[in-house]
Amino acid sequence: MSRSVVMFTGQGAQSVGMGKDIADICPAAADVFKRADDILGIPLSTLCFEGPEEELTRTDIQQPAIFTTSVAIWTAVLDRNDGAASLLQASAGLSLGEYTALHAAGSLTFEDALRLVRRRGQLMQEAAEASPSGMVSILSKDTAAVLALCEEAAQGDVLVPANFNCPGQIVISGGKAACERAVDLAEKHGVRPVPLNVAGAFHSPLMASAGAKLGEILADTSFEMPRCPVICNVDAKVHTTPDSMRAKLTDQVTHPVRWQESIENLIKEGYDCFIEIGPGRILSSFMRKIDRKMKTINVSTADAIDLGDLLAPA
Repeated sequence: MSRSVVMFTGQGAQSVGMGKDIADICPAAADVFKRADDILGIPLSTLCFEGPEEELTRTDIQQPAIFTTSVAIWTAVLDRNDGAASLLQASAGLSLGEYTALHAAGSLTFEDALRLVRRRGQLMQEAAEASPSGMVSILSKDTAAVLALCEEAAQGDVLVPANFNCPGQIVISGGKAACERAVDLAEKHGVRPVPLNVAGAFHSPLMASAGAKLGEILADTSFEMPRCPVICNVDAKVHTTPDSMRAKLTDQVTHPVRWQESIENLIKEGYDCFIEIGPGRILSSFMRKIDRKMKTINVSTADAIDLGDLLAPA
């Protein structure tokens, strides 16, 4: 019997218009956007549906926007497919998406999760503005070469691996000058660099101020034990206690995201069907590189909401 994991999208997947087609056909999904507008006191749904793009891509807007869109899509899946809740046998989320995974599994209320990701985005934006920094995607299957590149290019600045996404892609994060040196030195180390258009050095020590302040907020937030296993980004293991969730979500801001290892651990546990929920197809593309044999389903638009074949008796 197939065992399924529901995966939730992280930052960088946003696009103007995301979620609108689903809100148009599903009142329950539309209500998710309305609730987000009311809770935050900003026209988040309008920013998702109409932009402008430059505002939607701001870290403090992007994070609650992607969270809300992902929750709306999952709500539509549950609303339009009898028995869809049975697909949530385990859950994972990339960075920001870990909050969506915890919400879907019942650990966080929608309001608490939304307020957390909104504040998380604000704090990360503030930390980014305090120190010129960035991120570079390094295309190489040689992890040792990427680590050597970081060591040589740092030259006293922060430069560390930030995302172990999939075979052939590790994102590094650090000071602006260090990132520029990494691009210049990449050919020497036999790797290909792709500078990313992001606000700052996420998942690095340069986010320490954001992590400390977020930790205080998490300490005052109620967490419940999830209804299914939820994978933690920082150690690729299942969350075990509410206190552990708070601690690991705090660490996540300054530690690398171990996405490839998380998925590989789930596969070792016998999960073989991976359902991506949220805007874009980033996690599906990672899955093809991690293990092409795994069944992977992307649900990002209204056309993909019907999961009848997946739920039909074998």
